[in-house]
Amino acid sequence: MKVIGEVLGEAENPIEEAEEYKEKIESLNCSQEIKDKLNAEAVKLMKMPQGSHEATVVRNYLDKCLEIPFGTYSKESINLEKSRKILDKEHYSLDKVKDRIIESLAVFKRNPDFSGQILCLAGPPGVGKTSIVKSLAKSMNKSYVRIALGGIHDEAEIRGHRRTYIGAMPGRIIEAIIKGKSMNPIILLDEIDKVGDDYKGDPASALLEALDPEQNFSFTDHYIDFPVDLSKVLFITTANDTSTIPAPLLDRMEIIELNSYTEDEKFHIAKEHLIKKEMKKHSLKAREFKISDEAIYCLIECYTSEAGVRNLEKSIASLCRKASVLLENGQKSVKITDKNIEEFLGPKKYTSDKIPKKDLVGTVNGLAWTRVGGTLLPIEVSALNGTGKIELTGNLGDVMKESAKTAVSYVRSRAAEFGIDEEFYKNKDIHIHAPESAIPKDGPSAGLAITCAIVSELTGIPIKRDVAMTGEISLKGNALAIGGLKEKSMAAYKAGCTTVIIPQDNVKDLAEISDEVKGSVNFVSVSDFNELMPIALCSVPKPVKINSIIRNKETQARSNAVTQ
Repeated sequence: MKVIGEVLGEAENPIEEAEEYKEKIESLNCSQEIKDKLNAEAVKLMKMPQGSHEATVVRNYLDKCLEIPFGTYSKESINLEKSRKILDKEHYSLDKVKDRIIESLAVFKRNPDFSGQILCLAGPPGVGKTSIVKSLAKSMNKSYVRIALGGIHDEAEIRGHRRTYIGAMPGRIIEAIIKGKSMNPIILLDEIDKVGDDYKGDPASALLEALDPEQNFSFTDHYIDFPVDLSKVLFITTANDTSTIPAPLLDRMEIIELNSYTEDEKFHIAKEHLIKKEMKKHSLKAREFKISDEAIYCLIECYTSEAGVRNLEKSIASLCRKASVLLENGQKSVKITDKNIEEFLGPKKYTSDKIPKKDLVGTVNGLAWTRVGGTLLPIEVSALNGTGKIELTGNLGDVMKESAKTAVSYVRSRAAEFGIDEEFYKNKDIHIHAPESAIPKDGPSAGLAITCAIVSELTGIPIKRDVAMTGEISLKGNALAIGGLKEKSMAAYKAGCTTVIIPQDNVKDLAEISDEVKGSVNFVSVSDFNELMPIALCSVPKPVKINSIIRNKETQARSNAVTQ
């Protein structure tokens, strides 16, 4: 048949093509089982009519399988000191993440066959999750491949399509192995928290096998249809919100939190990295373009509101573009200062949170965590003559509304101790408001602040202007632990607070707070609301016993009347 094909002048000879495939298959560094399967496909191709659609499917399948780098491993070059220098040079701060990466490198150096838990870098946008993985690949001398999982709904994107039609293709993990040209690349699964599911399947469930060190030595892609060893692949994932990751998938990963940057950290990142990067990108020389330190702080405080530094980088790029125009028009040099920055970027977009100018009744400095870092959350309470209604405004979520109701119930139960009229819930309407109503607010951590504001309003005792507080309150007045203390404490520091009241159970979290904040803010821990009052209120309310005595007499009189 081969000779007849040559005599007839056929350009594509199936027999010759199949033999070429067989030669390539025999040269693969893989198991005999895989070779037998591919050889069977080559034999099938030999018997197919020239130009048939099925032959195209088989041909594409063999080409794709031959691209898999069986037995090819990049030689790891792990030097812990060098790796730490690379990480420190390319990333400011993030010490916790760097320490964890160095620990992994030390283990890989001692045991190259180690297959540990999958790392998940979780944090707000723009804090450097993706870039630190690039630095890790550079320090390990490994190939780096990024897989964007955001918006994936089809399970076939992970496991591949079955070979039942011409457009079938392998999943993204196999494609990443092929792109990395080795069986031990670093594969970054970016935005794993944004994987969706619908009638096409659940991609998150398909990732379970790939991300399990005990199972991924035999990962089977529907298109490839034979086991591929992924045990040498270093998988790292990133996420903005771990609460949206399915529990079985989250259980397979070790979460490393990347918190928002402080103002000082952003300043160093801008000065040491971002400005140099943007000047190089815009071909600006040091003698042509300068930004003063005051201008950098102004950029951070007045033109960006974020946890990371992405918008800060965009603002610096905008300054570089405007400077380029002036330089091209003949100006010798451009210097950006806090005095002329508005000429380049326009009016300031944000004003920093500030504490009140004097002690106020019924107004307290709460603290909140947001995706762009911590913020001061003022809470106002007014007691009005009425019938005992509770009004909640300020775009509050269900959890925060429940905290407010819990606070009111607690104050009612301890009214006599706080020197408050015990009948206030009958003749007073309580209005609780959180300013900036356009911004949704939720969470239990404002419980202590709301309670303090209610007591202040009903007793007429002002709250100290420079005190901020955070913590959930129970129905019995206990201060319960909260999250995001690092971001909240930074917000209090920036606003000018000198004292921050936190729950006793959050004392352990003070280790994560920067020395800059600790040196300016006094953190006071409390276990219940009674401990909070002497710290937050200008004076401690005195208990009222008269109401209780009168009430007891009235109760006794009614009891006697019933008896008679």
